[in-house]
This record gives sequence, C-alpha cells and structure tokens, in this order.
Amino acid sequence: MTGIVSWIITDFYGGMFIYLLSYKLIILPVILIYIFSLTQTVISMCKTGFKYNKIKIVSHSTVILAVISLNLFHSEIFKSKKILKASLIDDLFIYTLIFRKNGSVENQIEGAFGYSEEIKGKYLIKNDTIIFTKKPYDNDWLPDTLLLDKNVNAIFLHRDKSTGQFITEKRWLNYFEIKDDAK
Repeated sequence: MTGIVSWIITDFYGGMFIYLLSYKLIILPVILIYIFSLTQTVISMCKTGFKYNKIKIVSHSTVILAVISLNLFHSEIFKSKKILKASLIDDLFIYTLIFRKNGSVENQIEGAFGYSEEIKGKYLIKNDTIIFTKKPYDNDWLPDTLLLDKNVNAIFLHRDKSTGQFITEKRWLNYFEIKDDAK
C-alpha cells in the first residue's frame, strides 16, 4: 500500500506515467499486488464479515483516502478564482499561465508521456502590463514583464531590442493565446 501512495505522490514530481515507464519492474508488481490484496479483502469480508478483516479494511481505506486527498489537493476547490488563462504551445511542451484573483499565477507545463510540472508565482497588472513579482518559471525564458492585449487575445513576451516596445505581431513562441475557459 505504501508503494501505491508513493507512486501517486510522484505526480508532484513530473508525472506518474514517466515514473511508471522508468520503474515498471517496481511499480507494476506493487499495483498488481495491491489489486490482488483489495480483491482478496472484499471476498474475505463477504465470507467472514467485518470483524475478522478490520486491519485489512482500515489499510485499504487509508490508501483510498490518500488517493482522494491528493486529488482534492490538485483540484480547483481550495484555489482562488481564475481571472485569466493563456497557453503557449511549442514543439515539446504546452505552457499554461493561470492568473488568479488573489495575485498568484501558475505556470502549468505539460509534455510527452504525461510529464507535468507546476511553477507558482505572483503578479501585478498595471494597465495592459503584467509584472511578475515572483516569476512562475525557473530560468530567464519567461520575462518578468508581459504585455496583455485582450483585443487580439494574446499576452506578448518579447520586446524590440532597439525601441524597447513589445512586439505585438503574433509569431511562434512570441505570445500566449488567451483562452475563454478561465472561469
């Protein structure tokens, strides 16, 4: 049961499917043993009742409760309301910026084979400019100031080096496309 919970926790570190491929000789037997154990517990409980299977039922209930708790942690229930959502798709990843009402921003990165990562930050919006007070990225790929242009449904990233003005032409890897499903 610890193996199942450990595997589910790997979702916080880049994705369950990648770890399944990497550690399949460890994870697959653990999953199969857990399914066998759960099936055996249900059959045993039907034959002998709850009294003789308390430990097994408590153990399986703990795992199921852990799975539910981790899914609740990842859900939108405990987070601030979304005010803006925008995505940028390159050849390897999909970057989604989710701006929340409380001033927090999430950069959700999704890649091949179920890879996922979430980097949190803070932001301020001044007129049509988004300023990151804490950048939602761990390197200089995402600048600390972006241009919000709702007329063309885009958040522009790059500035012209000679003028310092944002480049507002939609080009590859120059903008995040604003999505309508932010609410």
